[in-house]
Formats: sequence, C-alpha cells, structure tokens
Amino acid sequence: MTATTQPSAGASAAAPPALSVRDLRKTYDNGVEALKGISLDVQPGDFHALLGPNGAGKSTLIGIVSSLVNKTSGDVRVFGVDLHARRDEAMRLIGLVPQELNFNMFEKPLDILVNYAGFYGIARDEALARAEEELRRAQLWDKAQLTARTLSGGMKRRLMIARAMMTRPRLLILDEPTAGVDIEIRRDMWKTLREINAAGTTIILTTHYLEEAESLCRNLAIIDHGTIVAQGPMRALLARLDVEGFLFDVDGDLPGVLPQIEGATLVALDRHTLDLDMPRAMDLNRVFAVLGEAGIRVRSMRTKSNRLEELFVRMTGNGNAAPQQGEAA
Repeated sequence: MTATTQPSAGASAAAPPALSVRDLRKTYDNGVEALKGISLDVQPGDFHALLGPNGAGKSTLIGIVSSLVNKTSGDVRVFGVDLHARRDEAMRLIGLVPQELNFNMFEKPLDILVNYAGFYGIARDEALARAEEELRRAQLWDKAQLTARTLSGGMKRRLMIARAMMTRPRLLILDEPTAGVDIEIRRDMWKTLREINAAGTTIILTTHYLEEAESLCRNLAIIDHGTIVAQGPMRALLARLDVEGFLFDVDGDLPGVLPQIEGATLVALDRHTLDLDMPRAMDLNRVFAVLGEAGIRVRSMRTKSNRLEELFVRMTGNGNAAPQQGEAA
C-alpha cells in the first residue's frame, strides 16, 4: 500500500464540511412548514447528534440530505459537492440507516449486503470480501446464511448498519438506529459506531435516547418547530446548565422534617433517598455539612438526571410535541 502524506493543519482547516446546509426550507403541499431556514455545518470526522421532539423537522432534514425528500429552497453540500447539481456524486458519499427496517426478510444477510453493493457497481468479489468484513464487525458472520427474518431485533439493526457501510460512505446518517433494542444490545451497537467513527467516517445521529447522544457525540444541534434552537460542542452546551441534580442514599431513616439549604431544593423520595437540586456553583461540602448537622449520613450519591435531557427540555420548551402532518415521528 502506498503511503499517503497527511494534510497540514492549514489544509485540514480549509477542507469543506462533511455536511453543509444553508437556509434550508421545506413546505409540504398541505402548507406545513417543516424547515424554516436551517443552517448547519458538520465537520469531517465528527460524531454529531441531531435532536428534537417529534415533528421538529429532523426526519425532513435527513430526507432532504439523503435525496428522499425534495427541498423547497436552500443549499445542501456533502464534502463540498452540491446535492442538487451533482446528486449522484453526492449520494455516493452518503450511507443511510433509516429508522424502518427495509430489507427483504427472506434473504440471507450475506446476500442482502452483496446485492446492495451491486446496486452501486461494486464487483461481486469485492462485495463478498466487504460483506464478510462488515458482518464480522456487526457480530453477524455466524448468521450470514440464515434468513434475515430469524434475526433478533438488535441483529436486524446491526445488519442495517453493515449494509450502509458496504459502499464505504464518508458520511453515515443514522435515524434512531437503536430504537426498540434493549440496553445491552444498544451498548454493543455504540461500540460498533465508535469504531466506524474512529476509522474516519463522519456520523450524524438522530436519537430519542439522550444518554446515547451524550455518550457518543461531540457536537449537537437541537431542532424545534423547524428551526435550530441550539448547536455547538456538546460540552459547551451542557455547560450552559446552571443547576445540578443528585440523589443521595442515606443510612437509616430520614427525619420527618428535612433541613433547609439556602439556594437548593431538598426532597425525600422515600425513607432512605434524598433528591437534591442545587446551583452548579454551590459547594457540595456545604450540603454535606448541613445534612450532618441534621444527623443525616450520606452513604452514596449519584447524578440525578441526564444533563443533555435537561438542556433539551429547556431549549425546546416541550420534549413531547406531537408530530406535524408531513413529518415522520
């Protein structure tokens, strides 16, 4: 294999975004304005979350980027390639894992991958080699000759990712990839996605599991009612939160009347558990001192809630909005 020269820092900085969206708008025939001038950049190599309540516009945005939905106006570029003017070239750069399972349940996983590669002009010998590689990475090689309908829900999800990777996309878009699978399978899939990203593939992820986004993604954009209400590095956005929540497990029973901690809220969830909300600037030692004076001994503590979920609710104002007509849930 011929060695390649790594680009300089200046060259890397000048590289086009993996995805560049400018003033993207979509109004459906029924008048629903699903996207209201969205602008977004996803840098090469990023693992980027796209969050929002049902009906916010996430699926419309993904549909336009993957050329399944026609835009009303705006500009979309994939690694600098104009999606409208050079659609075929742009689509060869993208791998899409939709929320719905959309392969033939009576085909074998190996055939599903090889046939998919054939649609993109990949020679059969090369397709077979890639299929084995992707099925092994998805921990499905031992299922390669079984019919897909015999696979578990988690296996089918992993098969969707393996199929998308057959074309070696530079940008992988995942729409709720772990929906409906249990936590153990979900974490196995996280491992696979981290490996794909570490190998250089840019990933855009939509998910309703906010823990998933916080665990996997470095940057995020939050969409609500067709507009982006927040975007940027995950850590910077989480730093906006000025309140932290903790759960304390205590020895013995709690007293009937809890001590007052100025600036904080302390609530008994049961006889042995305290729920604390406090400003981020508050010193926990002060909390422990007040509890100690009241004869309350803390045995253990843990973070009460997912910080990203808290940010999400604050930014959107409603994490349970109903889907708009014309927008997938």
